[in-house]
Amino acid sequence: MPRTKGDHEARRRDVSAAVWQVMATRGFAGLTLRSVAAELGATTGLLTHYFPTKQALVEYALDLLEQRTVSRPRRPTGEGLAALKDALLDILPLTPEATDSNRIWVSSWDTALSNPALSADYARKYAKSRDRLTERVAAAQELGELPPGNPAQIAAGAQAFILGLVLQALLDPPAFPPPRQVELLDDYLAALTAAR
Repeated sequence: MPRTKGDHEARRRDVSAAVWQVMATRGFAGLTLRSVAAELGATTGLLTHYFPTKQALVEYALDLLEQRTVSRPRRPTGEGLAALKDALLDILPLTPEATDSNRIWVSSWDTALSNPALSADYARKYAKSRDRLTERVAAAQELGELPPGNPAQIAAGAQAFILGLVLQALLDPPAFPPPRQVELLDDYLAALTAAR
């Protein structure tokens, strides 16, 4: 469907939605201008009008994905350990939308590892996530719900655990359905609190 010049940003978002769909179903290896054009029902010429290179297309789509991730509704958080659990639950692929988002992020890791700028950007994003987790760990420690210790180290461990669980859930959904993911998270948090 043709759009006017005033719809430039809307069209870029349509293209990004097609990019997400391709990445969610085919991963980064399957992301080509042709596959995105087919998903969009457009020509590759249209895509190059908005994004002159594949890299520009990928960077824009990942920026929008991050915006969607940051702005999506979150679980209402309490304090301390409950807030930490909610933050970790928000990362897991517990819904179809969260599964697609995680599939896109995980499939992009290979590209990030071979692209220094993207790798640095990812390192920054994961560091910010650890900082948010560190704040929640420290709050749980202040309430006596977690043992004393370095909250940043505990947060790093929690992030490593949850990203590992994400990967397993994506690779083997029958073995890691949503209830199992939540059960494993509860076990992990119980082990943290047992160290008190």
